[in-house]
Amino acid sequence: MKIKNIFNKKMVFSFEVFPPKNTSSVDVIYRTLDELGDLKPDFISVTYSAGGSGNSQLALDITQKIKSKGITPVLHLPCINYTREQIDYTLEQAKNCGIENILALRGDINPNIPPVEEFLHASDLIEYLKQKGDFDIAAACYPEGHPDADSLDEDIKNLKIKVEAGADHLISQLFFDNEYFFNFREKTAKAGINVPIEAGIMPVVNKNQIERMVTTCGASLPHKFVKIMQKYEHNPEALRDAGIAYAINQIVDLAAGDVDGIHLYTMNNAYVAGKISEAVAGIIKFDEA
Repeated sequence: MKIKNIFNKKMVFSFEVFPPKNTSSVDVIYRTLDELGDLKPDFISVTYSAGGSGNSQLALDITQKIKSKGITPVLHLPCINYTREQIDYTLEQAKNCGIENILALRGDINPNIPPVEEFLHASDLIEYLKQKGDFDIAAACYPEGHPDADSLDEDIKNLKIKVEAGADHLISQLFFDNEYFFNFREKTAKAGINVPIEAGIMPVVNKNQIERMVTTCGASLPHKFVKIMQKYEHNPEALRDAGIAYAINQIVDLAAGDVDGIHLYTMNNAYVAGKISEAVAGIIKFDEA
């Protein structure tokens, strides 16, 4: 099923997983997929190596595994370090597996790997994908602005280029203050961007996780969130439960604001995803797609 069609029926609820770095952990991710599948998400997306190697084949294998369980998969496809030939090869594999949903990304720039420069921007990849098959194409967006952009307004101008190139819907970077998302949504609407936007939510369950993610994506931390982290940083179980509760509150508030969908960054943690899904089941209305 193409994701864009689900938005016409309900508020979308989806998960993200990533391939393990160690191939000995493959069985673990497959067990996680079994547990996540029981939660009936509208789709599960799978991250993909931005370096042209690494976990790329494993990402395809996991995506195929998701599809075999009767769940709609979305394959992340970063482009900054890939040639057209490599993109074509990946797309051919995707088609052979019956994968029809792609999240088109520039990908993180690795200072140790010079960009290939055949696809400098996600919009270049999106335009190319439109020529290569009948894919449903998602793109990324940043409620607080992309770290490389000079301003949020400039970033929204670039986002409109991605949408005009053919992005069918958007998935946001994580954020911890819903006002950033609501402000972003208002600005995108004024800019003429009218595709569905899923809000990316990450339940923070340990201190190292939040420090790493904030460094990577630059998300702001509200005062109340910082207080929670400080109060429970030495109590792992309490911090996990507080992180779950914070994410649930975000989702409830977003749903009340008529969000198009929720994309949960699971960090391959089926327990956390399960607790959140259980808490918001009446709001999400599973199994209506």
